[in-house]
Amino acid sequence: MLWAALAYSLGIVAGVHAWRPASWWIAAGAAFLAAGLYFARRRKWLGVSLALGAFFLAGALHIQLRGSATLDTSLQAFAEAKSVEITAHVTKEGSLRQASPNEVRQSLDIETEQIVTENGTRIPVHSGVRLGIYSDQAPASLFHYGGRLRLPLKLKLPRNFRNPGAFDYQAYLAANGIAALASAKAEDVQLLPGFSGSRIELWRTRIHSSIIAIAHALWPPPQAALIDAMVIGEEAFIDRDTRVDFQRSGTYHILVVSGMNVSILAFVTFWTLRRLRLGDIPATLLTILFCVVYAFLTEVGAPVWRATLMCAIYLGTRLLYRDRAMVNALGATALGLLVFDPRHLFTASFQTTFLCVLIVAAIGLPLLERTSQLYRQALAHWDSDDFGPSLPPQVAQFRVDLRLTAERLTRFLGRSWSLRLVRGIATVALRTFELLLISAVMQMGLALPMAYYFHRATTIGLPANVAVVPLTQLLMPAAVFTVALGYVSPLLAKLPALLTTFALQAITGTVHGLGGLRLADLRVATPSLVMMLAASAALVLAMALARKHRCWQSSDWLHCSRHPWRSPFSRPSHKCGRACSK
Repeated sequence: MLWAALAYSLGIVAGVHAWRPASWWIAAGAAFLAAGLYFARRRKWLGVSLALGAFFLAGALHIQLRGSATLDTSLQAFAEAKSVEITAHVTKEGSLRQASPNEVRQSLDIETEQIVTENGTRIPVHSGVRLGIYSDQAPASLFHYGGRLRLPLKLKLPRNFRNPGAFDYQAYLAANGIAALASAKAEDVQLLPGFSGSRIELWRTRIHSSIIAIAHALWPPPQAALIDAMVIGEEAFIDRDTRVDFQRSGTYHILVVSGMNVSILAFVTFWTLRRLRLGDIPATLLTILFCVVYAFLTEVGAPVWRATLMCAIYLGTRLLYRDRAMVNALGATALGLLVFDPRHLFTASFQTTFLCVLIVAAIGLPLLERTSQLYRQALAHWDSDDFGPSLPPQVAQFRVDLRLTAERLTRFLGRSWSLRLVRGIATVALRTFELLLISAVMQMGLALPMAYYFHRATTIGLPANVAVVPLTQLLMPAAVFTVALGYVSPLLAKLPALLTTFALQAITGTVHGLGGLRLADLRVATPSLVMMLAASAALVLAMALARKHRCWQSSDWLHCSRHPWRSPFSRPSHKCGRACSK
């Protein structure tokens, strides 16, 4: 599936830069597919290559049929002119926040219905506007999704900074359907009767707002702002200094809802349901349903839905008794999202998300299989004296060393407690090594996109993530449980809120301490083409070498048919045996 996704992606790139009539792509795709089916049994490698060619042509056809996003810019003709009166409805509501000591602000996305010009002409226009509503004091109620408004305002066109490599604010707004910016005073806004929008979205926004209200009732404002951002994806209350510290320390992914949040909650949900003795099928289905509901409520968009889809594929293959390969799940997820919208391929979010997971799956996990996961076998069936001989020699020796250490401690702690202590220390050490290795691999692999898109090179991302990620694994389930319990009894929710506060304070203390260092991150120029090609080649080579020559890995080498020692519980793989027979 990964090869299919890569071929489809290359086809999308080719379709953008090389236009051809749709009939050409269709005819070529049909020919490649037919040839692939013909050679599938005769020449497997040729059949697979032709099938990948069909995916390539399908991607090129799709991007040309889909085209670029269309934005209604008819509203921009009235920008930079005198005030106009518009009638619109709210498509996205924002939370109320303190803009200054004497002013509060609510940010809204609205869709215009009609414009009344100075001479009284009424023009129907359906275009998006990002509107900031200001007031000297907090209004009695916010402007909610679906509400219809009439107000005078002055439209402005969004502008970009002209710095090389600066954030493309215009493209960001266009992708969200926003053609103009505006601001108004709350007392000038007239509420109109009626509702315009989706009832499902109305329910979602109400639940989203109620979760924020519960969080602000359970935690002080500074902590509630962080809980809003980390748990439900509401960043309106985050101050600039906090945001900068998370960016400088390389832990900004902790501050926002991302795929990691979905993974943590999915693991905790599935583990809890299984401990409640729920079967595999209902536990899997309920976990996927929980992830879908969570992604729907956060309103973060593509990153969370990508993680939810990947989680669903991963858990679904588990039910089908298939090998749960992360690379395959990643490829299936990428292909599904690109089929849904091929324009995702050119967004920084899509590229960094899938590159991050690919680095973990293609480099991190194979390295762990050779190292820590191999030695974690020594900790299985810890109380058994007969399990050691079934392990590979160096793993069995590691187990013997640990148990001898536990025997030395028996005179002080007793046999049971000494075994638990030694096993616990070994588990923590191996887990710490895994976290360090994965964090280091991710930091090195993401150096290129970080430099290209954000012009930053984080220098303390590794120690910061090592300290913050385990705390996030504690904070996420505790915060979700606290908010859920807050709907039942705010008094009972105070107890798990203390655990959440502890994890949150540890995270913020680490981030502020490391993010405040002068060398926390370095500003870098846009990498040259030669540098990008060299870094990409090095990354591909690392992925290839990490997964190649498995016969030389210690676990496979010990199970090799030519090695004098073989485990009675294993047999050499066909690939390993064939390689060694040569």
